[in-house]
Amino acid sequence: MHADCENINPYGDSDNRGKSQQVEAMFDNIAPAYDFMNRAMTMGIDRLWRRKAISLIAPDRPQRILDVATGTADLALELHRRLRPARGITGVDLSEGMIEVGRRKIAAAGASHAIELRVADCLALPFADGEMDCVTAAFGVRNFADLSAGYREMARVTRKGGRLCVIELSTPRGRLTAPLYRFYTRCIIPAVGRLVSRDSRAYSYLPESIAAVPQGADMCRLIEQSGWTNARALPLTFGVCTIYTATK
Repeated sequence: MHADCENINPYGDSDNRGKSQQVEAMFDNIAPAYDFMNRAMTMGIDRLWRRKAISLIAPDRPQRILDVATGTADLALELHRRLRPARGITGVDLSEGMIEVGRRKIAAAGASHAIELRVADCLALPFADGEMDCVTAAFGVRNFADLSAGYREMARVTRKGGRLCVIELSTPRGRLTAPLYRFYTRCIIPAVGRLVSRDSRAYSYLPESIAAVPQGADMCRLIEQSGWTNARALPLTFGVCTIYTATK
């Protein structure tokens, strides 16, 4: 099952690089501005979304956690603060620029002993089968060049009975919220992104990729077709964000 978001590239079809290479370059470009833009775009609500996601996996008490598409390590740091897994947290991301920002934040938080960040391809994870108790991803799966392959790879490295928790932006369907959301994501965010980041295209790619990623039942179906069971979707904040959970 292919997802439409796989065909949305940050720099378009005129760029000869594949999606993974374009995504890597884009996040390298916007890494210095990424955290500011995250807070500004969501008005800080992204912190609440992460905390809610962690509350869903906390009862399982995972001891070895992999955070895929970890970016600047916001979720990895929150996982450490709230769960303190005995065997630690590893975060992986394509972008060296994002990883470097994340490492500085982890060092400043005094968490370098508990969180390791690596540059790695989320479609070819450098871990053994069944090595993880839980795999998480925040705002990253829509950037995968092959979404099904990404979920299969996350399932491969998760032990039987382990958990998946994905936070992803989604499109509200309400009669009032949908047009407001479209205006905000297609007009306001790209304009602010051009002012703040070094990449004029990155924050136009954002709403395009959100609109194209599978959502709700469609995402749950794709997750289950990729080696997971009992996939569930939890919409938050009028449908602007959705948390997906599943079991290996």
